[in-house]
Amino acid sequence: MAIGLIIIGDEILSGKRHDQHFPKVLELLAERGLKLDWAEYLGDDPARISATLKRTIASGDIVFSCGGIGATPDDHTRQCAATALGVPLALHPQGRVNIEERIVDMARDAGTTADLNSPENQHRLTLAEFPEGASLIPNAYNKIAGFTVGTHHFVPGFPVMAWPMIAWVLDNCYSHLFNREPHSEQSVLVYGTMESTLTPLMVALEADYAPVKVFSLPSVGDAVTRGHIELGVKGEPALTASAFAEMCAQLTRMQIEFVPCVAAA
Repeated sequence: MAIGLIIIGDEILSGKRHDQHFPKVLELLAERGLKLDWAEYLGDDPARISATLKRTIASGDIVFSCGGIGATPDDHTRQCAATALGVPLALHPQGRVNIEERIVDMARDAGTTADLNSPENQHRLTLAEFPEGASLIPNAYNKIAGFTVGTHHFVPGFPVMAWPMIAWVLDNCYSHLFNREPHSEQSVLVYGTMESTLTPLMVALEADYAPVKVFSLPSVGDAVTRGHIELGVKGEPALTASAFAEMCAQLTRMQIEFVPCVAAA
């Protein structure tokens, strides 16, 4: 199953805030032997969010969506998810209980008594309005849950909340997909050669050493580094080592200049 990430918020696209979710999600996945297959950034545009979610829900991918599940006018993700699914928003019973507990806790900490029927606190309950049939993602930080519909998982934009919630989903819903087998990567820097010259070699290596993957990363160089192509292989350690040895042998045979890079485990 492919894994995708959607990051929502005008503040990200405008540059007012720097996205921290992408690198952290890569880290959370890598810790479990998983990888991210795609990512999209969206502004606070309900039509675009709804269309995107309709497309990604239809794909069957595992998707994490960060942001836009608050209760202010620029938070549209809950309604957009419902629109994409063709279902109404509904107040989740346990979500309501969690929010009311949070309200009581906050009042107690402030030395007052909570009025659960006040307009302000009634508005807070909208944070538990999710697409009909959704399940909760627990939020240990403040009890305000995220939600899951199918293979789509919606968490807040705040990293302190979002990251533990994503980890919880991975560990409780997808542990059967974890792949903790060893993985290695080896590469060389190739000089004075076009990628088109290397392509037949790359194709042959992937065919002969499947499922090892071959990659190339061109660089124009700078004042201290010559232009080059990082050419490498990655996958199961033993097979990767064999593919790397063959790659170096073929580069030598082709009289192409190259130097090894430090292998990444």
